[in-house]
Formats: sequence, structure tokens, C-alpha cells
Amino acid sequence: MKSDKRAKGSQPRTPTLEDVARASGLSPMTVSRALNTPRLVKAATIDKVMEAVRITGYIPNLLAGGLASRRSKLIAVVVPQINNAMFVDTIQAISDELDARGYHMLLCVAGYSDETEADIVATLLSRRPDGVVLTGIHHTPELRKIILNAQVPVVEIWDLTPTPLDMLIGFSHEKIGFAAGDYLLGKGHRRFGLIWAADRRAAQRKNGLYDALARQTDCTLSEVIVPLPASMAAGRTGLRQLFAQGEPLDAIVCSSDTLAQGAIMEATAQGVAVPQQLAVMGFGDLAFAAHNVPSISTLGVDSWKMGKEAATLLADKIEGKSTESPIIDIGFTLIERDSA
Repeated sequence: MKSDKRAKGSQPRTPTLEDVARASGLSPMTVSRALNTPRLVKAATIDKVMEAVRITGYIPNLLAGGLASRRSKLIAVVVPQINNAMFVDTIQAISDELDARGYHMLLCVAGYSDETEADIVATLLSRRPDGVVLTGIHHTPELRKIILNAQVPVVEIWDLTPTPLDMLIGFSHEKIGFAAGDYLLGKGHRRFGLIWAADRRAAQRKNGLYDALARQTDCTLSEVIVPLPASMAAGRTGLRQLFAQGEPLDAIVCSSDTLAQGAIMEATAQGVAVPQQLAVMGFGDLAFAAHNVPSISTLGVDSWKMGKEAATLLADKIEGKSTESPIIDIGFTLIERDSA
């Protein structure tokens, strides 16, 4: 009597390429060619192989095939947060455009730590992605070295610089901050309160705002820094803290629409009319901003276009296609609504 060589309770054996070959009646070499270089194989053969893959449950080793063909069909995308509405459209647009071009997105969350971003990218590059999308332009020297040594196409998003790692699509945060200050000064506001999240790109917008306000000598400025991620609750708390400082205010500038929405809710709860007694301005033009009561004045960027263009730049470079420019400034739009 033959004994069962499989140990009791052991996991089922993973289907192999040879299993697919037996199920399809083809040689392992033909099966491998059908999976890795289908353009060199007849359609009928590919159909036979794919049916055998379905029957056996075989999972192709795309990394191994990619090493042979120098393509993994993976694009690594690194963002600070996925619970931040600012990035949602960009991420979805990248995914949709990559899918249309035959690539797959590998999404990773790095928080707002440069060191964490560097660790994640080093791990991702060991998987041999065809390209990488990074959020922002500020990276550790270690990450820059890793990227340069890997010689992999990179697109940086959500920022602007004349010297990107490789390619870039974004906008000037400083110009956005300046535009917000210039707009509010033009409305006659002079007593400003800031509710600001503690991240580098928000700080760049704040610097631009300071530059605009510095042109007007009679301005006063109070500020509250709130923790990440920005939330309506943080906006409400931030406005309470500003009111508690006792300084007169006629305009609140927030580093995001989410904070602005919270500030409006708190102002309403305290009987302060927006915009009659207090103007409120946000950033991002998030989906709710136009429908809030009152609707939120803000500065918007086309985050969907940014994601689509980032994916296009990467795919074109991977496929050897020429691009008009490695740097794309998508600009921004100042949107005047009821709150300011």
C-alpha cells in the first residue's frame, strides 16, 4: 500500500508552469512564450494556454517574465495619505490611465516622513517596477541616490521645481498662497487668522501668503497649527483657538477646504456670520466646497489632470516615446464663492 507523501494538514501544492503545459498539451517552452511574449504566439495557442491557466489556477510569475523582457508592467505610486481627499482624484486618474496603457499600479502610503518614503522606495525598487510616481520634490539624499542608481523613470507630482529628479507635473504652492492673500487684501481684509496643517507643501503656501500680506503694513496675523490629517474637527478647534486669542479677525485662511468647512461650522455655532462678519477661504476645491452653505471660496488645481499626465509621462518614457517637456505646470484657479 502506497503511503501519502503529502503530510497531513500541509498546504496544497502551488500549480507550476509544467502543470499548465500538461493541461494544455503543449511544451513548457511554448507556454512560457505565450505568457511572456504573446505577440510571438498564435492566437489559438494563447487561448489554449489561458484555458489551462484557468483550469490549474496557475499564477504567472510576472516578475520573472519582466526580468527577462526588462518589463514588470508595474508602476509604483507613493503618496502621503489615502484618507486625504486632495489625493483621491490624482490616484484614481493614475490608475485609470495606467490600466488603459497596460500597466498596473502598486500604491504605497509613506505618511509625511522623508525617511519612510526612502525606505518604501528602496523596497519597491527591489520589485523592479517600470516606473515610480513620487509626491512632492523634497526627498532624502539616500532616496535620490537609490533612484539615480536604479535608472528607472520617475515622475514627481503635487509640486514644482526647475530641477526634478526626472519628470514633474504640479504647480507652485507659493503662488497659490500669494494669490489667496492678494485676493483677500483686495476685498479690504486686514485682520487675518490662519488655520494651517503641519506639512511642507502647506508651509510653502503659507510663505506665499505671508509675502502677499507683507505688502500691506496695517495687517495683523494670528495663526494656529493643526495636526495631520486635516479634518473638519481640526478646523472647528482651530477657529476656537483663534477666537480665544482675543485678536480681532475679519478673514480666516485655511490650508485646505476641509479645515475651512470646519471653521465655517464653528463660526456658525458661535453666531458669527460668514462672510458678513468673517470671510473664510480654503484650498483644493474639493467636491463639497461648491455645495457647502455658504459655498467655500478656494483655490483649485486639476488633480485629475495631474494624475493622468503623470501616468502618460511615465508610460511614454517607458515605451521610448518622446515628450514635449519633462516639466508640466498645470497652474491653479482662484474660485470666488460665498464664504469670501
